[in-house]
Amino acid sequence: MINFSAFPITKKWPPTRPNDIQLYSLPTPNGVKISIMLEETGLAYESHLVDFSNNDQMSAEFLSLNPNNKIPALLDPNGPKHKPFPLFESGAILLYLADKTGRFLPLDPAERYETIQWLMFQIGGIGPMFGQLGFFHKFAGKEYEDKRPRDRYVTESKRLLNVLNNRLENRNWMMGDTYTIADIAIFPWVRNLVGPYGAADLVGIEDFPHVIRVLDSFTVRPAVIRGLEVPRRT
Repeated sequence: MINFSAFPITKKWPPTRPNDIQLYSLPTPNGVKISIMLEETGLAYESHLVDFSNNDQMSAEFLSLNPNNKIPALLDPNGPKHKPFPLFESGAILLYLADKTGRFLPLDPAERYETIQWLMFQIGGIGPMFGQLGFFHKFAGKEYEDKRPRDRYVTESKRLLNVLNNRLENRNWMMGDTYTIADIAIFPWVRNLVGPYGAADLVGIEDFPHVIRVLDSFTVRPAVIRGLEVPRRT
């Protein structure tokens, strides 16, 4: 029997399958990175909805696992040395799951770090810039009369899309023919930009045909289709 007594988060979200990885998340771009990765690897997991409308992310139980009060967070009952292992930050979790399964991260050192390079590109660039564009175009920021903040993120998002488009010109995926955690990190954000954020025309997505092509390949993967719906909102 797994001993979760050191993890208060399991009191608020009791595991029904304690031998499975416990995922605490929302179906946002950062959240679905992990559910997609779990679906792609076939690891057994149980998902728990962290409801921001109820301030779940600010609860003492959630903060005990992630003091940064962001999703996703994860608790692996069979972590290093076969002990329960907590982890937050989506990029760190992707790396952990890739190492745990030996999948979606090349073993060759040069290719490994090249993949991590593009993962960091998403974390440091695509995520923050696309997210701010979403705020100023789709959410509360759209009410601001001054459109200079929005336009600043439009310009930067176009620049980042151009970087992606150039990278993908002669490649099926970010690392060529090999699908990796770089793709799992990047394309949920591209999908949100042109889908839920409604910014396709604003950024001129048609000017980036290779991004569109790879996004289309990404969104038809069965594991991606499943992972995009995890955890389900009720």
